[in-house]
Amino acid sequence: MKDVTIRVMEESDYEKVHELWMQIKKFGIRSIDDSREGVERFLRRNPGNSVVAEKDGEIVGTILCGHDGRRAGFYHVCVKEEYRKQGIGKAMVSFAMEILRKEKVNKISLVAFKDNELGNNFWNKEGWERREDLNMYDFALNKENITRFNS
Repeated sequence: MKDVTIRVMEESDYEKVHELWMQIKKFGIRSIDDSREGVERFLRRNPGNSVVAEKDGEIVGTILCGHDGRRAGFYHVCVKEEYRKQGIGKAMVSFAMEILRKEKVNKISLVAFKDNELGNNFWNKEGWERREDLNMYDFALNKENITRFNS
């Protein structure tokens, strides 16, 4: 993790963050939520909670993080392929968790697609528990907000 800085994500990071997201294979990008306006809205609603990893001015990792005062959610957790297995993901998660602890948030949830073997292995190794006791449901309020997966 040499020369990598973990810091709070700023609205001005959007271009570099989006560029990283577009490089991640099988990464789901939502047409509205992941637009500049959508991400800026998320960051304003959750100030100081989201995280980036930066090396030499390049964003090499991200976590969008928000909470409702009780439970937080991690979204778009990723590390650029050539920087993986160097502790960057773990450092970002720890950084975000410390922010949440200070805000008295007691639980974090996240979604990892079933076919995301790398991500699921990471979360299992880090001690996160896969839930078997609930079903996850979505209801699209805006059918224009389409998810497209990177190839």
